[in-house]
Amino acid sequence: MTQSSHSSSSFSPHHRWKVLTAGVAANAAFSVAFSGIPMTAVLMRTGYQLDNATLGLVLGLMGLGIAVSELPWGLLTDRWGDRPVLLMGLGSTAIALVAMALWAAPAAGHIPGLGWLGAGLLLVGLLGGSVNGASGRAVMTWFDASERGLAMSIRQTAVPLGGGIGALVLPFVALHFGFAALYGLLALLCALSAAMSWAWVHEPPIAPRGNKTAEAITPKSGPLRDVRVWRIVAGIGILCAPQFAVLSFGTVFLHDFGHAGFATITATMVFTQVGAMVMRVWSGRWTDRRRNRPAYLRACSALSVLLFAGLAVLVMASGTHAADSPALRIALVVLLGVSGVCVSAWHGVAYTELATLAGAARAGTALGMANTSVFLVCFVTPFSIPHLLALQGWPMVWLAASACALVAMPLLVPRPAVADQKVAKAALSRST
Repeated sequence: MTQSSHSSSSFSPHHRWKVLTAGVAANAAFSVAFSGIPMTAVLMRTGYQLDNATLGLVLGLMGLGIAVSELPWGLLTDRWGDRPVLLMGLGSTAIALVAMALWAAPAAGHIPGLGWLGAGLLLVGLLGGSVNGASGRAVMTWFDASERGLAMSIRQTAVPLGGGIGALVLPFVALHFGFAALYGLLALLCALSAAMSWAWVHEPPIAPRGNKTAEAITPKSGPLRDVRVWRIVAGIGILCAPQFAVLSFGTVFLHDFGHAGFATITATMVFTQVGAMVMRVWSGRWTDRRRNRPAYLRACSALSVLLFAGLAVLVMASGTHAADSPALRIALVVLLGVSGVCVSAWHGVAYTELATLAGAARAGTALGMANTSVFLVCFVTPFSIPHLLALQGWPMVWLAASACALVAMPLLVPRPAVADQKVAKAALSRST
C-alpha cells in the first residue's frame, strides 16, 4: 500500500501496522487458550480424573463454543466495526477465565464437577470467538491487495504463536502452580490484548484502493449465498481436522504410544507451532509476489495427505514396540512435528483467498463462516479420536487425517462463478 492511501490528520501512514499488531495480539491471547489448553491434556486427564473419551469431549467444547459464535460475531463485526467487537469479546473472555480460576480448577482434595469444566470451556469459546473475524476484517480494510496476503498471514501466525506459547508455558504452569493459575494467566493475556485493541484498532479514514477490486467481485447476494465461498469454507474446515488431531491428541500420542518424556513432548509441540508460524509468514509473502494462492493450497493439501499416511504406516510398522527403539521414537517425533507444520502452514493464504472473494466490506461475515467450519471441526475431531483409537488404534487416526486432507484439496480452489465465466468468454470472443 502506498503511504498516501491512509493520509489523514488522525492516523499516520504506518498506523495499519499498529492495527495488525493489535489483531495479532488479540488472536494470540485467545490462541494461548484454545491451542494451549490441549497441550495440558495429559495433566488435565490426571487432575480432573478423566478417561480419554471424556477428555476428548471436554477439549472439543471450547471449539464448539467458537463454532456456534463465529458467524454471529462476524455479522456484528461487519455492522459495528472491529473495535467494539474486540473490546466486548476479549473483556468478557477475561471475566469467564477468572470465573474458571475460581470455580472450575482442581485443588488439593477437591475436583470440580465435569459440568463446571465443560461449561467454562464452552463459555470461553463462545466469547473468545469474537477475535477471529474482527481482526481479519481489519486487515482487509487497512491493507490493499498488494499486501493482504502477507498481512493476513502475519495475522494468522497469531494462532501458532499463541499455541507455541501455550505449549511452552501452560503445561509448566499447570504442573507447578495448578489450573487456577493457568486460567488466571489466560485472563490476564486477554485483558492486556483488549487494552491494545482499545488503543490502536480504529476504522480506516479512507478505504484502500485495493478494496474496489475486492468489492467488484463480491456477489450482490453476499457471502452466505455464494457457492464459491461455501466451497472454500468447507475445504478450510476439513483441512483443519488433521491439524486439530495433532494439537489435541499429539501429546497423548507421544506419551502413550511413543513413550516420550515431558521435555520431548513440549519441544515437539513448540516446534510444530513455531514452524507453522514461520511458514505462514513466508507463504503469505511468497503468494503475494507470485499470485499463486490456489496452487499453494493444493500443494499443502497434497503434502499433508502423504505425511499423515506416512505417519500411519510408521505406526503400523512399529507395532507396540516404539519404546524399544530410540531411532523409531525419533522418527515418530520428527514426522508428527513436520506433519503438524505442513497442515498448519496454509491458513493465511486460504483466508486471504476467501476474504478477497467475499470483498473487504463483507470479510467479517466470510471469515465468520470459515471459523464456524473450523471450530465445528475443532469440536468433532477430539471427540472422534478416542472412538477411532478404540476401533483400530493410532494408524486409524492418522489415516483419517490423511483422508481429510485429500477431501479438502479440490474444495480449497475457488471455481469461477457462472457469470464470471460468461464475461470471460464474451471478452475472449471480442478480442478474437
